[in-house]
Amino acid sequence: MTTAAARPDAERRAGERYDAIVIGAGHNGLTAAAYLARAGLSVLVLERREIVGGCCVTEEVAPGCRVSFTSYIASMLMPTVIRDLDLGAHGLRMVECDPILTTPVGDGQILRWWASTERTAEELRRFSQRDGDAFLEVDRKLKALAAYLQPFFLEPPPNLAATGIDRLRELWRLASRFHRISGGELAQMIEFLTGSLGEFLDRHFESDAAKRMFLANNVYGKHGGPYEPGSAMGLLFHLLSGGDDHIQGFNGHVMGGMGAITQALAASARSHGTQIRVSSPVARILAEAGRAAGVVLESGETIHAGLVLSNADPKRTFLGLCHPLDLPTGFRADIAAIKMAGPSAKLNMVLSEEPQVVGRPADAGPGERAMLTLAPTLEGAQRCAEIARGGDIPDELWIDCVIPSLVDDSLAPPGRWMMTCFIQYVPYRLREGDWDSRREAFGDSIVRQIAKFMPNVPGAIVARKVLTPLDLERIYGLTEGNIFHGDLNMRQLFSMRPTPGWSQYRTPIEGLYLCGAGAHPGGGVTGAPGHNAAAQVLADLKRRQRAPRRGAAH
Repeated sequence: MTTAAARPDAERRAGERYDAIVIGAGHNGLTAAAYLARAGLSVLVLERREIVGGCCVTEEVAPGCRVSFTSYIASMLMPTVIRDLDLGAHGLRMVECDPILTTPVGDGQILRWWASTERTAEELRRFSQRDGDAFLEVDRKLKALAAYLQPFFLEPPPNLAATGIDRLRELWRLASRFHRISGGELAQMIEFLTGSLGEFLDRHFESDAAKRMFLANNVYGKHGGPYEPGSAMGLLFHLLSGGDDHIQGFNGHVMGGMGAITQALAASARSHGTQIRVSSPVARILAEAGRAAGVVLESGETIHAGLVLSNADPKRTFLGLCHPLDLPTGFRADIAAIKMAGPSAKLNMVLSEEPQVVGRPADAGPGERAMLTLAPTLEGAQRCAEIARGGDIPDELWIDCVIPSLVDDSLAPPGRWMMTCFIQYVPYRLREGDWDSRREAFGDSIVRQIAKFMPNVPGAIVARKVLTPLDLERIYGLTEGNIFHGDLNMRQLFSMRPTPGWSQYRTPIEGLYLCGAGAHPGGGVTGAPGHNAAAQVLADLKRRQRAPRRGAAH
């Protein structure tokens, strides 16, 4: 390995190798790079865009007016990653969202999900005494089950392809994580991972208000409606620990926007010697005799390395950057079958006045005023999903609105407010027309829906930028606009991600690893795939060093 305190690229000798090249400076790529450099490897990160961050970026909507353009709330950033990479020392600061969300529930009423479970239960008792009591019990059970899943997020999933003693080790590792779980809890775990959110909520809650509240905190970026199998898993995933203090269900505003996370990661990686090059799109991954050998940039430049980690999604990595002859035909077919077709869009706006919410309490503080999720009923959300599946844009959408400048005034000058909206249940492929011709009309329809709850918003818009699923693909490199690098369902999670047999970050090309959200444990700004991929690389290097050299005396 070359020295960790690597020289700047401009000073490198022609043809000098790196130990590792990371494709993509998104948060997982930077996480992997920082861990590898910290371990003493010389690391180069190559980013196709002109800025680092991938989908975890803060960008301008208008001059001087910035917002988190794609990902927008920090909810599951792994405390281990924050601590190991000393992100606080590199400028990361998060303020807890409290309430976690607010949502209109009809008749001009607002329901708030507070960080305090008791306070949330009191909110629900305004609509149903039974639902307030049920919330406390459901929250307790969900947090207990989520705690069983937590360790799996920072380690590889069980290897289904293991044989012999390795298979026994994998079974033992799996059993050790669940040795305290009761039979009843195991049944509940399976129910949440495979069952329907709608059926679960119908069984435990009676008010539409309670059901909307859970719906508003469950479906971000996932295919299908709340009555489809697997839609309940978000109840567990959103209760994983996050933030500096290992808080279950943590949601946080990032000061400076989500780009502050990737700026801190980049600074941490650079502090260990990592080199980062922007505006350097990779055209091809080189392989020689079945081993990764480096990359070729779109400029024609060749850069050599014995290790390559791809933060791009599996389809872009294996079907776009790898030569077909370097991969088994069956593996390519499995990658091609991954369900993408992202169902999400974004609308980012600069406003000349603060949004005024119908029914919001007059004494609401900045944290409460910064959040509003417009969620349909369960039945309405199911209809939306079915309409989008047919290639049409529903008239009523799931819209999550955040006004982060109410919490962080560094994002906009005085007299300006930033608003970012995440939109759910839109088709990647339109049945009629195309996204380029329908983009602004789509933005207009979102504003009209928002106006039902924030009537002053349409007249306050100074600037806006609409990101359709096609824009997410073009600008941010997300195949088919899928923010998770592949849908989150049981056929594409844990030991099945990205494919059975290749779920532990390795790939059929020796020395090529997947470190992005297309690997376990999936999407969200967690840093877990990058952390785990780097750990696997280092473990493989250690095994290789321990292995006897061919021809050595015995």
